[in-house]
Amino acid sequence: MLTRAIGFVSLALVSSSLVRGQSRVPARMIVTIGHTYAGEAPPLTTANVSVTQDHKPLTVTSITAFHGDRAALELFVLVDNCSSCEVGSKFDELSRFIDGQPATTSIGVGYIQNGQLQMVQAPTTDHKRVIKALSPPGGSKPSSPYNALTSLIENWKSGDFRRAVLMLSTGLDPAQVDDLFGQSKSAETALHAAQRAEIPIYAIYHPTADYLQSDYSKVQQGQVQLAHVASESGGQAYFLTFGPLPSLGPFLADINDHLAKQYLVEFLAKPGRSPGELQEIQVESKSTPPVELLAPSAVVVGKAKADGQ
Repeated sequence: MLTRAIGFVSLALVSSSLVRGQSRVPARMIVTIGHTYAGEAPPLTTANVSVTQDHKPLTVTSITAFHGDRAALELFVLVDNCSSCEVGSKFDELSRFIDGQPATTSIGVGYIQNGQLQMVQAPTTDHKRVIKALSPPGGSKPSSPYNALTSLIENWKSGDFRRAVLMLSTGLDPAQVDDLFGQSKSAETALHAAQRAEIPIYAIYHPTADYLQSDYSKVQQGQVQLAHVASESGGQAYFLTFGPLPSLGPFLADINDHLAKQYLVEFLAKPGRSPGELQEIQVESKSTPPVELLAPSAVVVGKAKADGQ
């Protein structure tokens, strides 16, 4: 009887919130298990994930692992052609990364040439073909890489699979104001496109061949923007100094680990003023000890899913 009484109370509370105009609508996002602090992280469940909006808890309705028949992934490798510093061995590592992807992963290749997107290879599970389509960047005039990223996302047809971008770039937008933490409009546009499309961005910083003659404040601006777009889309950015990474291997391995630990988290959120608005969401682990969770900082709320999504 006590359980039934609690159920009646819960229904009454839900009804009361609806009357006050606080109805909730379905929303979803891709959440990735990042670094763990002790041993192997447990699988995500509705019991060990907290989702909040405006510091108020939301109801998590389901969590689905991207394993088995849900493992399909389309991954786009996007290379900035101006990132041309010491790339030979780095591309050998990138080729091995591509060759080692699961058979369920389709991979496409695109290049950023003078700020424009150049498609080289449509997504395919023929990873040898993808490697053949890959070539080291030859160098070009620096331009914002984010317009090309936006173009890729907006023209990328969705389907019954998750999507992700691996981006190799300086991250620098020459049109950005001279302020380390100032906003790049093209980066913001790309970020919002990624959040709307549920596409995490994994960004590896790689400089131009003449980076030693560059204004280091500008180089740092590029790194900050890469980190901003990557982390707030639910992905991650990788860089150590202003120079090229000594090896891409450890960072590609980290990306591999992330892609193998992704979940679709569905929940009920408070809608915005109009359907389809991006709403800020916070995600935390309730595991003991806690684990790092990578998730977008905002999701679309109150918009019907697109066909195939």
